[in-house]
Amino acid sequence: MKIFKISVLAGAVLATASFSQTVSAEVSANIGVVSQYHFRGIQQTTGASTSAGLDYSEGGFYLGTWAADVADGLEVDLYGGYGIELDNGLSLGLGATTYQYTGDFDSAYNEVNLSAGFGMLSVGYSIGTQDGDAGLEIVEADYTFLSVTLEHNGFSATFGTWGDEFDGDYVEAGYGTEIGGFDVGVGVIFSGSDLDDDEALYLSLSKSFDL
Repeated sequence: MKIFKISVLAGAVLATASFSQTVSAEVSANIGVVSQYHFRGIQQTTGASTSAGLDYSEGGFYLGTWAADVADGLEVDLYGGYGIELDNGLSLGLGATTYQYTGDFDSAYNEVNLSAGFGMLSVGYSIGTQDGDAGLEIVEADYTFLSVTLEHNGFSATFGTWGDEFDGDYVEAGYGTEIGGFDVGVGVIFSGSDLDDDEALYLSLSKSFDL
């Protein structure tokens, strides 16, 4: 469920979670708001951010798009891939994601996503490249990102670390539940000195719709 990419509370969406193999086609949409938008330990907004997404899945294949308000314009994500759950309960996934931006917030990122999950534990690994942008004084750079997540009864904890030409670690913990048909969550993020070197508390509210 890619409602809030910022947090393990929402799943994330995004190609680093475990996907179950299904037979019939499903189309869903989601909307949400978060008090602060963080992504992989990096603060994207100082205030509230709204988001919306659309997902399609069939037989283990999935395609989707997700957009969020950032400090200058919009972040627009496009992603797709394939996931399967084996008889022993092991989930495996392979996908790709591109992060595009309107305005002058950032340059684009493009990555390949690998995932595996078993029981309460899930692991995601991404290999990507940030596009260079002379106007924003951004030089093209390669990166990797590894996350390890534990989830149980709505509680979750994630350790994430950047590699290659990027650097930095963070820890995130939270709790999510459903209230009146809405997904409600609270989380805290502790970022290392190579990221924001700060801690943040955020609240999230979202809803998904089958189309």
